[in-house]
Formats: sequence, C-alpha cells, structure tokens
Amino acid sequence: MAKRPGGGATGEQAPAAVPFADALKFWLKLGFTSFGGPAGQIAIMHRELVEQKRWISERRFLHALNYCMLLPGPEAQQLATYIGWLMHRTWGGVVAGALFVLPSLFILIGLSWIYVAFGDVPLVAGLFYGIKPAVAAIVLQAVHRIGSRSLRKPSQAPILWAIALGSFVAIYVLKLPFPLIVLGAAVLGWLGARFAPAQFAGGAGHGAAQKGYGPALIDDDTPTPEHARFKPSRLAAVLGAGAVLWLLPMGVLLAAQGWNATLTQMGWFFTKAALLTFGGAYAVLPYVYQGAVEQFHWLTGPQMIDGLALGETTPGPLIMVVAFVGFMGGWAKQVLGPDMLFLGAALAATVVTWFTFLPSFLFILAGGPLVESTHGKVHFTAPLTAITAAVVGVIASLALFFLAHIAIQAGSGPWWARLDFFALAITAGAAVALLRYKRGVIPVIAGSALAGLLLRLSGLA
Repeated sequence: MAKRPGGGATGEQAPAAVPFADALKFWLKLGFTSFGGPAGQIAIMHRELVEQKRWISERRFLHALNYCMLLPGPEAQQLATYIGWLMHRTWGGVVAGALFVLPSLFILIGLSWIYVAFGDVPLVAGLFYGIKPAVAAIVLQAVHRIGSRSLRKPSQAPILWAIALGSFVAIYVLKLPFPLIVLGAAVLGWLGARFAPAQFAGGAGHGAAQKGYGPALIDDDTPTPEHARFKPSRLAAVLGAGAVLWLLPMGVLLAAQGWNATLTQMGWFFTKAALLTFGGAYAVLPYVYQGAVEQFHWLTGPQMIDGLALGETTPGPLIMVVAFVGFMGGWAKQVLGPDMLFLGAALAATVVTWFTFLPSFLFILAGGPLVESTHGKVHFTAPLTAITAAVVGVIASLALFFLAHIAIQAGSGPWWARLDFFALAITAGAAVALLRYKRGVIPVIAGSALAGLLLRLSGLA
C-alpha cells in the first residue's frame, strides 16, 4: 500500500513526477481547446489535472484559483501559469501561461484579416447581424454571473449594492474614467473593512466544496516547493526581469516611432488596462472602449462589438479581444505604411498582447508567495470585494451600450421609431438560452448567427 505524504494509507499510488515535455503537450492542447470563457476553461483544467491526471489535489487547485481570483487579469490563464510554475518552476509557468494565449492570438489575427477583407460581403454581414445580439446576451449573462457571486441580498450588503449602482451611474451617465471608478471602489472597500467588515466578508466561493480523487502529485499536504517560497532576492530578480521585459520593447518602440506613435501608445494603454482587469475581461472592456474607440479612434463602436463576438468564438481568455483591437488599430493607422497593412496590423496585435499579459505573469511569479500569505484577511480582501461590486455596475453599463447599438438603427427620427425588433428578438432568445437553459456560448452564437443570416437573406432584416 502506498502512503500519502503526511496522510493515511491508501490503495492508490500518487502519480509519478511529470516530465516537462508531457506538461508542455498538455498546455499546448489546452491552448487550442480552452473554449467557454473562464468558467469553461477552469472546468477543463479541473477535470484534466485534478480528476484524471491527478497532478494537483482539489484543495491545492482551489487554493490557487482563489488566489488568482484576487488578482487583476484573466484568472484561468493565471491559474494555468500558477500550476505550471508550481510543477516546473519559472519556465513551467511561462510555458503554461504563454501556450494558453498564443493559439488564440494566431487565430484572432487570421479572423481579423478575414473581417477587414470580407466583412462587407453579404454572407459575412448576415452572420454578424445575428452574432451581435448574442454578444449583448452574453454580456447580460456576465452581469448575472458576477453579480450573483459578489452581491448578496441587498438587506445583507447594501453598501456593495450602492457601489454597484454608483459605478453604473459614474461610467454610463457621468462618463468618469474606469481607473477612477476602480480607485474609488477600493477606497470604499478599505473604509468598509474598518467600519462594516461583515458586509465585505467573502463567502465560501470556490473553496466550499472539497472532493477526493485519490493521491495527487501535488497533494493537500505536499510541502510547498522551495522555488515557490518567498525570498526577497527571488522577488527582486523576478521584478527586475519583468522591468527589462517591459522596458526593452517599449524602448524599441520609442526609438523607432516616438511616444505619440500608435504602437507606443498601444503598449502604454494596454499596460494600464492589464492592471485594471478585476472581474475579468468584461470589466475592462468599458475602459478599452473609452480609449480605443473614443480617445485614439483605433476602431469604431460596432467594430468593437464584432471583435467581442470573434473573441467569444475562439479559444483562450476573452481578454484576447484586445488582439482584435490592436489589429484593427494597426490596420486603420497603417503603422508600417500602406504597403504593409497586414504585417503592421499583426505587429500591433502582438504588441497589444505582450503588454496586456506581461503583468499577469509577474503577478504569479513575483506575487504568489506574498499574496497567498494574506489570503482570507478581510483588510486585504475588502477593497477587492468592493472593486468586484463596482465591476457589476460597469458591466451592466456595457450591456446597455451594446443593446443600444444593436437595437436602434441609424437614421433620423425618434429612437423608438428606429428599433430593430429582430435584433431584440435574437438577444432575448440568446439570453433565455444562456440564463434559463444554461446552453454553452458557442452553440448560442452559432444559432444566433444562423438566425441573422436567414433574416438577412430573406430580406426581413
């Protein structure tokens, strides 16, 4: 009988150490199959790594997930980075996180080129006519999902509900910048931890359920690997490497094109965006919209919706929609000149992806040992709880924005006379499928695209 480390006897052997090549194959496969948004991606990793391969125990998996949920950035990609780092040191984390992103980058560059080259073709236009309402329904689902997770009953947490409502008014009505809203929510959370801590205490969350799937390579009581323990020298080395990896490409862009050039501004803008993605991609999309559409004019509002639709239909984290934003901006601004439109757009998409995801790696490789030691302490988690509540209001404003662009047709006359009832019907059907019948995102988008195509071909819409 094998003995679990620190535990009792069991009839099962813990898996042997996983060769780096085997882990690399798994992370590559995950990069091409991680559909379904963060919930679906986390479920895939849980099934493969906890239940089947038993590379990591349920408790350790959930502990890592709870940590990643506290950080800005895509939690599923960070979770892959964390587990890869725990198993195979720094390079294991880098490979796991990079392979989670790279397949979707290449796919989105190809789809973005098809979009700019053939987007006006009636067949493609009909498909997007149906996809856009589905995207609005998906955003509504995000409001419900994040709200139900972070907002308890109004009688139990009225301050959090007030923060959510206030953030909606701040961004949709007052047009305040997203970073200011995040900062205000964090301050309110810090004050709440002092004066109303019960309202900011998190629930059981992901750590509520514990199941046993047999001994794991990294088990509940497996000691923390030496490379995952905090050392000031290691923290300094990681931060130093991160600074070089940010400064070097930014310096090249500055030297080659100057501060006001499109690529340089993209690098700076998406670095800031990466630090504000509390609550996932939907939370940062209003900030990206404010900058990419209204400030820099890299793309239009309708194109932003189309990009989100493409992001929903590809593997990888949804925040990869920024690659579409970068591609469209590089194409529109001709960053490498009119004779190299595709290369310039692909370079812009790559630049945007680099500066968006670099902080996520640093949060794991540098901050993991530090943040884990503070997990569960209300003075640390309360500001993040307040930010999550603000995110609910921000995403609700995004849903309303999408609905307005989809349902109100261009033209003169009062807005109610220009309502597109077919688009609203597709939105309602997609919302019912997602919320009531729990259908997957890909089938809902496919069904909506088909409905849009049929309506366009029939001349009804």
